[in-house]
Amino acid sequence: MEELVKYIVCSLVDNEEEVKIESSREGDSINIIVNVAPDDVGKVIGKNGRIAQSIRAIVKSVSAKEKIRYNVKINK
Repeated sequence: MEELVKYIVCSLVDNEEEVKIESSREGDSINIIVNVAPDDVGKVIGKNGRIAQSIRAIVKSVSAKEKIRYNVKINK
């Protein structure tokens, strides 16, 4: 799932080399934390958070068959 999020985020930003994806497990959920360059945060979040919501919806739909819940957080 991290590769999917990284692929989506890298296609949105200008500084691909500064994209860092981390994950941590808490019980039955996995938190995916996205770190990008300060100039690219707005591109990943989008206007009114629409792009961030779309990324979360894609992750949720891909992981629907799994018993694990994924949470995507974008660090500013």
